[in-house]
Amino acid sequence: MSTAEGPLAGKVAIVTGAARRNGRDTAYALAGAGAAVVVNTRASMGEVEAVAAEIRARGGRAIAVQADVTSEADVARMVDRAVSEFGRLDILVNNAADRAIAPFTEMPLAEWRRVTGIILDGAFLCARAAIPHMIAAGGGRIINMGGVTGHIGAHQRAHVSAAKAGLVGLTKALAVEFGGNGITVNCVVPGRIGGQRSATAGEVPGSGSARVLTGGEGTTEEVAAMILQLCLPVSRFITGQSIHISGGAYLP
Repeated sequence: MSTAEGPLAGKVAIVTGAARRNGRDTAYALAGAGAAVVVNTRASMGEVEAVAAEIRARGGRAIAVQADVTSEADVARMVDRAVSEFGRLDILVNNAADRAIAPFTEMPLAEWRRVTGIILDGAFLCARAAIPHMIAAGGGRIINMGGVTGHIGAHQRAHVSAAKAGLVGLTKALAVEFGGNGITVNCVVPGRIGGQRSATAGEVPGSGSARVLTGGEGTTEEVAAMILQLCLPVSRFITGQSIHISGGAYLP
């Protein structure tokens, strides 16, 4: 199947923090299903340009856009670029994050605000800028990239855990407010994914008891596959959910 015939043909997506890992493979998955993709980074332009070039080499449509998701002006420029380049906006994947480590009692307020700003403020700014275009297009999909530490906590990652938990609340609030506009909002929650730091094999970071029931670790392709599924037309009835990809490390 060519990208022009895929289930997302004619759709346009923005994936933030798409230079590598989950963001990169999500961009590949959406493009493979036919969507035109804006591949975003704050600083790693060489990497996102390579991702966009790879998508184009596979017959898809993609551009690389540098933007800081904590900057209102940058986010507006990125969304405007997506619409001017491809004519519309249908999908937003809020993947940009920072998994910094800091002892809580030694954490400067500036570091707390920096990390929560990237994860939570970034999702707010991107969603706020994207939603009017989704309404104009007749609907859309917003996927927030959560994290299992937002549900079970993590050693020396209070800022990350708090921000990821905040994404759950934001997901529910936006799902309620914009469901009538045909916009679904969900949170994908990865657990131990291959190559992540600060974890030993078979364990969730910061958790001594939450074992991965399936053993080993997940892959970025599996995370991307779930995001793609939530963007497909057949998933229009799924919204406001936190969907865990953690091998059973967290059981709600």
